[in-house]
Amino acid sequence: MLTWEQLNLACGSCQLCELGKLRNNIVIGKGNKNAPVMFIGEGPGEKEDLKGEPFVGAAGQLLDVLLDALMFRSEEYYIANIVKCRPPNNRVPSDKEAERCLPYLRNQVALIRPRIIVCLGSTAAKYVISKDIKITQMRGKWHEQKGCWIMPTFHPAALLRDSTKKVPLFSDIKAVKAKLSEIL
Repeated sequence: MLTWEQLNLACGSCQLCELGKLRNNIVIGKGNKNAPVMFIGEGPGEKEDLKGEPFVGAAGQLLDVLLDALMFRSEEYYIANIVKCRPPNNRVPSDKEAERCLPYLRNQVALIRPRIIVCLGSTAAKYVISKDIKITQMRGKWHEQKGCWIMPTFHPAALLRDSTKKVPLFSDIKAVKAKLSEIL
């Protein structure tokens, strides 16, 4: 397992897939590195690639509002993505891209040791829970793996396209907050 410093260096020099050649910045994560909750998204968008930080665009602002509304404290969570570099035109990362980046994410999970992981969207759920997962069928349902509770839910970006997902996402994140209170 790499230390945080080693992980930052490894990601910063990574050229294991084409995304490394196209990025402006690596986007490793943000938040408390000892947080009990870890949110995992798909990958950086344009704003994230420019800033080098996850969830700073419109979807990130929506996530911030949701976490504030449910009174999550910043020290309670860490946010990362499946891939650390922006796929062109914000497309879904390919299996090859995700597979090359997953060791970095696994290293982050090992360093943070969260009690709860929230998979934001189908791409995160696919690589964290199961390749065959259907987010519309499995969102809001808890999975337990190696003592960690995992909740798949909609990605906040989905709400920007479909407002009917607002109530289910709010409900899922509310359940995460309740689970956090229960296990701490």
